[in-house]
Amino acid sequence: MADTVEIRWHGRGGQGTVTAAKVLADACLSGGRFVQAFPEYGPERAGAPLKAYNRIGTKELRMHCPVLNPQVVSVVDATLLDTVDVTEGAAENAVFIVNTAKEPQEIRQKLGAKPGQRVFTVDATRIAMETIGKAFPNSPMLGAVVRVTGLVSLEHLLEDVRKSFGKKFSEKIIEGNLNAVRRGYEEVKEG
Repeated sequence: MADTVEIRWHGRGGQGTVTAAKVLADACLSGGRFVQAFPEYGPERAGAPLKAYNRIGTKELRMHCPVLNPQVVSVVDATLLDTVDVTEGAAENAVFIVNTAKEPQEIRQKLGAKPGQRVFTVDATRIAMETIGKAFPNSPMLGAVVRVTGLVSLEHLLEDVRKSFGKKFSEKIIEGNLNAVRRGYEEVKEG
């Protein structure tokens, strides 16, 4: 990937989208990269659409504004595909990672993805229900993003998830999230 990778996350309040961006930044930071992670909220309520952003670079990051031309777009809630243009400003070679049970080819068509753009899907909500017991798709999406981008190793991400979640949650919840990350990493597919 490039010296600087810009990621735009699309989700809804309460799905852990902002947390996913922060955990990814922490993992990349401890891996020796320069990072930014920040949210953009509308009405701050559960279920409201939101965006979160990451900038990850090999050099100091001097730009401090929303990500307008992302190389990676992570869609944590596929219902947003009907109401938000998640492709807006995406790079010609952008990668889209969408939480859905649908096949990548179907999502590619729905997005109107350009020939140089790649589309991946992962059923992050199902994975979360099976591993955590609740519909928090952020952990499986983190695994999928790391698999697709190669920004950090899976092992490094798992360490940082344990550190980040270990401060707030029980061992059962931490293990569920670690399993969710692993499964997102393993089950993401390209079309």
